[in-house]
Amino acid sequence: MRALGLVLAVLALVLAVTALPHGPDGPEDGRDRTVTETDRDPSPTPATSEPAATEPAATQSAGAASGDGPRWRTERVLPPDGMLVAYYGAPRTPALGVLGETSPERAFRRLRRAAAPFESPGHPVREVFELIVTIADAHPGKDGDYSHDVRKRDVRRYVDAARRLGVLLVLDLQPGRSDFLKVAKRWRWALLQPHVGLALDPEWRMGRHQVPGRTIGRVGAREVNRTSRWLSRLVVRHDLPEKAFVLHQFRSSMLPGISRIVSRPGLRMIQHVDGFGNRRQKLATYRAVARPKQFAMGFKLFYDEDVNRMGAAAVRKIRPRVRFVSYQ
Repeated sequence: MRALGLVLAVLALVLAVTALPHGPDGPEDGRDRTVTETDRDPSPTPATSEPAATEPAATQSAGAASGDGPRWRTERVLPPDGMLVAYYGAPRTPALGVLGETSPERAFRRLRRAAAPFESPGHPVREVFELIVTIADAHPGKDGDYSHDVRKRDVRRYVDAARRLGVLLVLDLQPGRSDFLKVAKRWRWALLQPHVGLALDPEWRMGRHQVPGRTIGRVGAREVNRTSRWLSRLVVRHDLPEKAFVLHQFRSSMLPGISRIVSRPGLRMIQHVDGFGNRRQKLATYRAVARPKQFAMGFKLFYDEDVNRMGAAAVRKIRPRVRFVSYQ
């Protein structure tokens, strides 16, 4: 009965999400996804003690540094002049993304076929599994935080498979009413692995009285910076390779104060733009929120929701340049 209840809850949440507008800020009925001037910059928020966002000297070059040094300086997560291409989803949950439709091994074979058109001489591709490990719920649960963690043994299966297959693994967090840092610390055991990075999804970061699937969430720069600082220290102290640190976004309101998000040693900061729709709508969303001087840029392709889905050639023509593309 518990398993049946979980399946019904996931399906109810997926149905609720598809009813929400998934483009730039606009009317809540989702009929108009055109971008207005107010979408282009988040509203001012109170200043914090965090310094202005800058690119640390250690991460200014996408290529590996020559000579000896910490692994986070010499082993870069993003190939020079290349791309990351990902499959996105949750274990055993096809409704949440293509990655959960099959085993990690079969997903890898499909991912390689999807990634191949993005690769060309001098422009290598690195495959990625982006795995949702904390899933937002439409109900509070025992702890009242409107989310639950995927079973550890299911996540370990992907950690082990990704290592064996030579794939990067990015753990995606949908924390509900919990704090991103609190949730990230529960996955420390996996993040200590050299091939495992982290993604924060503000759509599912709820306020005190908000419920996933009924509203689109948000997270401030201070919470993002606390989480990235913790992960950066983990990388540096344990001499790990550079990790992907991904921020999902399709509305400016999801990341208020985004200019105050700080780059960290050992982390490759990526802003991943997730809007769906036709090509014009997706590009309008992308250009409304993209901050290429602050982040490497990401772009999502939806197998079911996109209309006339873009191929590799169209994605490569997008400006600002896309460095991380994922399929859901």
